[in-house]
Amino acid sequence: QSLDVVLSDAPIGPGVNVRAYNHLLGETGVSFLGVARLARTHRRRFPQSPDGAPVLLPGTNTAVRRSIDQWLETADVRPDIIGEFEDSELLWEFGGAGEGIFPVPTVLERHLTRLHRVKVLGRTDAVRSRFYAISVERRLKHPAVVAICETARRELFGGR
Repeated sequence: QSLDVVLSDAPIGPGVNVRAYNHLLGETGVSFLGVARLARTHRRRFPQSPDGAPVLLPGTNTAVRRSIDQWLETADVRPDIIGEFEDSELLWEFGGAGEGIFPVPTVLERHLTRLHRVKVLGRTDAVRSRFYAISVERRLKHPAVVAICETARRELFGGR
């Protein structure tokens, strides 16, 4: 058996001992979501509104987290970080349960607001979330992989 593609929010690093290629599918800004109670309280003054608010964030070893940290520092916003997650699905579940405000890629905002019944507090393009197809092929050839990548670029990221 062989693996044709891995979809990821980070490129494969140089320290990985596998010959693989990163194919950027697209990038998007980040939206901050929360249950209705948190949205009502913290939406009005966004992006300052997360200051002191309960926030759930991705783990510190992720590119998006480093970008969020820099954005928060630049805006002089100091949220109450009550959870850090290596698994974004788990982060979204805790956010949907009302444990805190949480970031999501804007391209997934519509889906996640419906799925978790949460509201948008605000959006920023200063934080970027990127998505990659990682393959052993420098040039994608497998028809299913090509279809996945072309559809993602066209439908999710508007051909950018």
